[in-house]
Amino acid sequence: MPRVTALSPDDRASVPADVAPLDAVPPEAASLDVARLRAAACDATALLRALANEDRLLILCQLTQGELSVGALEAQLDIRQPTLSQQLAVLRAESLVTTRRDGKRIYYSVADGAVLAVLACLYDQFCPKS
Repeated sequence: MPRVTALSPDDRASVPADVAPLDAVPPEAASLDVARLRAAACDATALLRALANEDRLLILCQLTQGELSVGALEAQLDIRQPTLSQQLAVLRAESLVTTRRDGKRIYYSVADGAVLAVLACLYDQFCPKS
């Protein structure tokens, strides 16, 4: 694992202005309970592991627009139904999506605001601005 070191003044100059420096972390963060941090890190790694698949990330990004059926996701994302079902099962198992049944159709939506917040951050960093 790489060591995290403080940025030199020259390195700081190359950091975009909208990125908060590490010294902007509140002082109380330094005294946080390690057990609580470990639990939070466990939750974060579970979310990041689930997001580390292109199809799952695309599915979640599409669901940020609202609830969608499997058929709608398949049409919009061009992901074949077997693959889509497999990836939706992973997202369900990780509690990242919720489901609602209406007759024979199952509708999916993003489970909570924390997932939406991470997706918004990823969108801001990686998606082209038009």
